[in-house]
Amino acid sequence: MAKCKKAPKKFDSINVIPFIDIMLVLLVMVLTTATFIKQGVIPVNLPEAKATEKKDTKKEVTIYVNAKGETFFEKEKVDLVTLEQKLSTISKEQTVILRSDKASKFQDFVSVMDILKKLGHEQLYIVTKE
Repeated sequence: MAKCKKAPKKFDSINVIPFIDIMLVLLVMVLTTATFIKQGVIPVNLPEAKATEKKDTKKEVTIYVNAKGETFFEKEKVDLVTLEQKLSTISKEQTVILRSDKASKFQDFVSVMDILKKLGHEQLYIVTKE
């Protein structure tokens, strides 16, 4: 009699338990690291400097454009040239909030955005209603 070769055994299912174990370990590592970073638990020894200067800077600057097309910098009415001068004096990392009236001309909005882009301000929020 001739020997018959058996057909290779088919896998009916895949064992996913090792995969789940690895994913749970990775999840625990990520959550633990994220918790330490958020709470500032990771100790950091900061360098010292003798010539330090504390700057009292605002966290944000607000620009308003009303329905008449008037531009305000921190509640002070300004023209576009003055706005550019005032924005050039603040830090590029400082947040700029733009509140534009929905009835204002789109050109007024674009003019303010053009000044912000020219000066390199990237921390920009445009306030809208929900």
